[in-house]
Amino acid sequence: MRYVTTVERFEIEKRFQQGVEQSLAQGEYKLLKKQLERRFGTLPAWVSDKLSSAGEQDLERWGEAVLTEPTLDAVFNDSTPH
Repeated sequence: MRYVTTVERFEIEKRFQQGVEQSLAQGEYKLLKKQLERRFGTLPAWVSDKLSSAGEQDLERWGEAVLTEPTLDAVFNDSTPH
């Protein structure tokens, strides 16, 4: 078995953590998209664009808003005009 230095171990852990975070963000994206489609029907292109370029905080905020806001525009009320 090959010896792994401390620096290599840190790099392996860093890459592993990045992969976990990316997987979680993809999961949030997929779930939010399904919730939006279920509640509001087919999503317009501007919503799909917002979702695909969103960060984790935006996805979480919109995920909470989809539960209470009456329209797509209201869910994305802090967004730039579309």
